[in-house]
Amino acid sequence: MTPVRAMHLPAPAKLNLFLHVTGRRSDDYHLIETLLVPIDRGDRVTLSARDDSRVVRLRGPAGVAADDDLSVRAARLLQRTCGVSRGVDIDVDKRIPLGGGLGGGSSDAATILLGLNRMWELGLPRRRLMELALELGADVPFFVFGAPAIARGIGELLEAVSLPPTWFVVITPPLQVATADVFAAAELTRNSRSTKISVFSEGYGRNDLQVVAASRFPEIAASLDALAREAADAASVAMSGSGACVFAAFSAERAALQVHAGLKRAGRAGFVARALNEHPLQSFAAP
Repeated sequence: MTPVRAMHLPAPAKLNLFLHVTGRRSDDYHLIETLLVPIDRGDRVTLSARDDSRVVRLRGPAGVAADDDLSVRAARLLQRTCGVSRGVDIDVDKRIPLGGGLGGGSSDAATILLGLNRMWELGLPRRRLMELALELGADVPFFVFGAPAIARGIGELLEAVSLPPTWFVVITPPLQVATADVFAAAELTRNSRSTKISVFSEGYGRNDLQVVAASRFPEIAASLDALAREAADAASVAMSGSGACVFAAFSAERAALQVHAGLKRAGRAGFVARALNEHPLQSFAAP
C-alpha cells in the first residue's frame, strides 16, 4: 500500500448543552458533569508527510508558540509513544474562535491523533488514543471518542448519548475567555448535584460557569440577552464551556436560520450549525 503523503481533515467544534461543577479534587482539578455535542463547524487541519522526523507547524492559533500548541504536542506525543521516526508538517486553518468555549485547540489535537494514527499506520484503538488524549487536556478525549456524550470526572469519563436532529445558532462575541480564570473564581459554586439519569429533556440543566463569566464580561451577558429576545422559541439559550460563545438550540433548521438572520441584522457575529451524531474521523481508530 502506498503511504499517505497528505491529509485534509476536519476538526469539529463542540457545545456544552449543560455544565455542572460537582466538586473539586485535592489537586485543584474541578469535577464536572456536562453534555458535550460535536457540531458541523470547525477548523481544517492539513497533515503533510516530511522526509525527516521533525514536527513543524506551518500555521496555527495566533499568539500561541509552536511548542505550546496542542496540535504540535499531540504529534510529538504520538511519535514518542509509538517510536515513530517520521515527521509531519501541520497546517491548522483556524475557524473556531479562540477562548470561545468551543474546544478548538482540543479538537485540533484530537484530529491530529486520529489523522496520524491513519497516516503513520499505527493501528491504535480508540481507547488507547483517548488515554493519550487525556495527557493533552480534559476535552481532547471527547473528540477522539467521537459522539455526543455525558462527560464526568474532569471530563474524561464519557458515556454516549443520542440526540434528535438539532440545529444551533451560535453568537461569537469578540473576546477571549481564559478557562482557568473562570474556574478559579471565588464566587463559583462547586456543589451541583450529579444526576444518575442518561435521558434529558430539552433545556435540562444549566451552565454553572455562566453567571461568573457573564458578570466579568458584559459582552457575554449582552449576547445572552440578545439571543434570548430573538430566539423566544428556542429549546435552550446558554453559554458554552467557560465562554465566550453563547447558543440557542432548535429542532428545525428553518427556525435557526431565521433567528441567525435577525441577529446578523443587529450586528451580532455568529453562525448556524447542526449537531453531529458521529465525528467525521470516526473510522480512523479501531473500536
